[in-house]
Amino acid sequence: MAVPSQRDRDSSSLDKEKADVTVIEHIEEKPRSATSDSDEERLSVLDFGGDSSLPPPPKLTPEQELALYRKIDLRLMPILALMYLLSFLDRGNIGNAKLQGLVTQLNLTGNKYNIALTMYFIPYCLCECPANLALKRLRPSRWLPCITIVWGTVMTLMGLVKNYPQLIGVRVCLGVAEAGLFPGVVYYLSLWYPRAMLQFRVGIFFGAASLAGAFSGLLAFGISFMSGTAGLLGWSWIFILEGIATVIVGVIALFVMVDFPDTAKFLTPEEAAYVIWRKKYDNSSVGEEERFNVRHITSALLDWQVWMHILVYMSVIGPLYGISLFLPSIINTFGFTTAISQLLTVPPYVFATIVLYIFAIWSDRIKRRSPFILAGLFMLLFGFAINISDAAPGVKYFGTFFCVAGSYAAFPGVVCWLGNNLAGQYKRGVGMALHIGIGNFAGAIASNVFRSQDAPRYVLGHGIMLMFVGIGFVALPSVVLTYRHINRARDRAALAGDAELLSPKRLRELGDRAPDFRYMY
Repeated sequence: MAVPSQRDRDSSSLDKEKADVTVIEHIEEKPRSATSDSDEERLSVLDFGGDSSLPPPPKLTPEQELALYRKIDLRLMPILALMYLLSFLDRGNIGNAKLQGLVTQLNLTGNKYNIALTMYFIPYCLCECPANLALKRLRPSRWLPCITIVWGTVMTLMGLVKNYPQLIGVRVCLGVAEAGLFPGVVYYLSLWYPRAMLQFRVGIFFGAASLAGAFSGLLAFGISFMSGTAGLLGWSWIFILEGIATVIVGVIALFVMVDFPDTAKFLTPEEAAYVIWRKKYDNSSVGEEERFNVRHITSALLDWQVWMHILVYMSVIGPLYGISLFLPSIINTFGFTTAISQLLTVPPYVFATIVLYIFAIWSDRIKRRSPFILAGLFMLLFGFAINISDAAPGVKYFGTFFCVAGSYAAFPGVVCWLGNNLAGQYKRGVGMALHIGIGNFAGAIASNVFRSQDAPRYVLGHGIMLMFVGIGFVALPSVVLTYRHINRARDRAALAGDAELLSPKRLRELGDRAPDFRYMY
């Protein structure tokens, strides 16, 4: 007797769920009494993502579904990845500019350089949550390109600053302008892709950040030969040329980006209906709420998993920013010239990009997040342990590969994990913005611990990075064990028939706290 494959079982499960959904929606479309829910509450179910104006979702084979999502990938991912590549390039190129005369010309004595780095993170963290709410209210195809044009303009003007206060001012403006991109795009992708498909897409998107690290070194090496042109040093040209490139990409994005599946012209009505249906019942058998309500914000603020995931986020993002902002300076202490130090930053980022894509594909395939984050933490532990030691320069350079790869490869999983486990569009948007916004304060800490007086070993800086890793080794298992405990309790209740019978409306209100929801770990 033939045993059905996993793909066949998944397909059968989807077919059954689709039939169940049809029954549910037919029931909910019946006339309601005067004491029933409001029309707006009904719309939150019956018009999820605009699906009421579309035909019924078609039945697709696994091959057809794969082809559909590849079609979506080709339209969404290239421009988003390019925008984020330039975003990370623009926030991190100050590390390359430091070696091209920035510190000397602006007289950044003492901890002024570190303060300039920190002043980016404060507005960046504070503005992320409002920016995500704005994205949901406004059109992503206008919001994301417009903020790209704004920060590209700010970056161009950064090349013209003449003193320390001006540098601080433009760094603050850069933080405000860039705040909406990363959390906005991750939330935007979560509206297009089911949660088991999300990490690979976030991996493609975030892989641009590791490529930005490689490009940053190469561009800095090439642009350094322009030093003296028009009376400007090399650091000025790094900011100006990369800023102009960002503005150009932002303008292109205005004509390329799309909003949501129901308004995407590159999809047929049937394809759009399938994408919305696939996402609508991804987390729950009765769909999820889409209409705004203040309780969604309250629910995100009071959810234990948001705050535990912030600790996991900090354990990875702290080392990521630490190594990104100071890798050129760290390698420079190994005894290499400025030009060679810029070039030697490239191989660790190439290695990190390869590991990132392996983790992303593997994670989506087995539908697990935590094992790959844990692997990244072990890589960080190994890399920073080498660099805090008194090892030879060649060995320390080898260690930087693990520092870069561990942080960059683990990061997409950290972001997707919380997004996978928050149900309800607004709760997910607020929760992810809090997650990223508060978590990024670790970047402000990382900006201040690699002090020039601690060169060449940077014991304080590497020690603080190891502290972040230690936080991850405590927070990550705690989250996994809690998820497993909740899932098993819900499974036992379902098998014993003890689960409370709730209306579809109540299940949607409960979201990830509903008895039919299972956390991914």
